Amino acid sequence: MTRLMTRSLFALCLLLAWAGPARALCLPALCSCGVTTTNLAFGTYSPLAFGNTDSTGSVRVSCGGVAGLLIPFNIAISAGASGSYANRLMKSGAHSLAYNLYTDASYTTRWGDGSASTQLVSAGMLLDVLGLSPPQNFYIYGRIPGRQVTTVPGVYSDTISVTLTYY
Repeated sequence: MTRLMTRSLFALCLLLAWAGPARALCLPALCSCGVTTTNLAFGTYSPLAFGNTDSTGSVRVSCGGVAGLLIPFNIAISAGASGSYANRLMKSGAHSLAYNLYTDASYTTRWGDGSASTQLVSAGMLLDVLGLSPPQNFYIYGRIPGRQVTTVPGVYSDTISVTLTYY
């Protein structure tokens, strides 16, 4: 009888431990996360205007897996074609237009990969009873500085990669 109770008690302790505080253990069999983005569209830019041209895009993270699991994650974005976080450039043929991307609406913290004075965005998602959670949105604030008078008319673009790392 003692042996049976010990096993039952041990199994109950394991279940209680599993139902306890959320743990960060996101193995492929236990969870998965994905990311979707919306583009930043700056619209028409006037090189003679003194003001900045701003736009907003978003990164949406969704995760699923074992109920009660806490999934911490980081979102990094690339420097784009310029290779520099300090001076991201949109191109139109041989011409370029400087811009940058930020984590905040005050345009003070450049969004990047954590290097070169940039910051990546860190957050976490706690999966609910069904092993789901509502997606989380993170906004990207884009700014083209005013008075880039060397700019010529054209369609300017850059490609940014978003990297979601979850644990």
